[in-house]
Amino acid sequence: MCQTRGRINQISPKSSSPRARDLGIPFGGTPGKNNAITDIPGVEVGYVTLHEGANVRTGVTAILPRSKSGVGVACAAGTYSLNGNGEMTGSIWLEEVGAIATPIMITNTHAVGPIHRGVIDWINEYMPSLAAQWLLPVVAETWDGYLNDINGPHIQPVHAKEAINSAHGGAITEGSVGGGAGMNCYEFKGGSGTSSRQVKYGPDDYVVGAFVQANFGSRDELTIAGVPIRNTGTPNPLGESDWFAEDLAGGKFSGGAGSIIVIIATNAPLLPAQCKALARRVPLGLARTGTTGSHFSGDIFLAFSTANQGALISKFPVGEPTRDDYDHFTSIPWGNMDAFYTATVQAVEEAVINALVVNQDCTGRNGHTSYALPHDKVVEALQKASVLVSP
Repeated sequence: MCQTRGRINQISPKSSSPRARDLGIPFGGTPGKNNAITDIPGVEVGYVTLHEGANVRTGVTAILPRSKSGVGVACAAGTYSLNGNGEMTGSIWLEEVGAIATPIMITNTHAVGPIHRGVIDWINEYMPSLAAQWLLPVVAETWDGYLNDINGPHIQPVHAKEAINSAHGGAITEGSVGGGAGMNCYEFKGGSGTSSRQVKYGPDDYVVGAFVQANFGSRDELTIAGVPIRNTGTPNPLGESDWFAEDLAGGKFSGGAGSIIVIIATNAPLLPAQCKALARRVPLGLARTGTTGSHFSGDIFLAFSTANQGALISKFPVGEPTRDDYDHFTSIPWGNMDAFYTATVQAVEEAVINALVVNQDCTGRNGHTSYALPHDKVVEALQKASVLVSP
């Protein structure tokens, strides 16, 4: 089973499933307190998971850079697309001004519209003065049509509001939750995963966190801690059955298809161009898990910094500018960015593996089944390669 049946709005903060490190999988760097994107102060994550009847396995994820009370306060941000077979609304405006001030939402490919509307509804309800100007919400997606009735109107605007309202800091659940409910990764059950890294900069301590909605990769690509994971004995109906042709889609499903959305957060003071530089390092973390980047996978990434609060404001001016009407910005010098690049790569790699490890077999639309990554086979492979560590 994937999750408890029915709608799941406010989820428990800790999963009962072990995470990747609990299996002894080694990763570089030092994680933050919860090894999650929520280790960045103010960042909150909320989910709505829909597991209804035999055919609905989907949901919505909300990531709030400055918590619910900070919606409307800009963060420096940048995006990068490894492969554009996907969607992230609001990215054109983000590219223009180098900032984001709304919740970041992730859902399935055919639910972008309702979630976009739902974010506007939430802001109009709780922050009407902000909605009175203009809103360009950020909504990203990956495709869950193997397990979910993706063409049905199951996701509605109210689910965006519920996901935002349920968002919290601290430990968060991973696996088949939120937008990741119906996703697959390396043709095992995939979904939501997160990780973080501490970065020391002189006298200051910062955190870089990653959140992934992992729905990409073919079975023969998967690599964990540098070890190819082969011959697990796990059935692979996603990649080996004729289900795609039976859906009248034509052709055979490509094993690398599906997409991945990655959100990078940090409290280090970064320029918008430096946020984009972090986003450009995401593919290096993904490559450590084996992917070569499929044509049929939308691989789209967004990075933001919660520092410099009050800068990058973009709203209609009131009156003539005064001496106080200037942005003031502190940033890490470009020559000192390497530690933040390293932290990004490390956090992305572990977040993907967490999305795989913290999961269960899932049966959904038309009886399609996605099988979870078998922990014992992973441990066996890593032991054989002498890379397993004591958890």
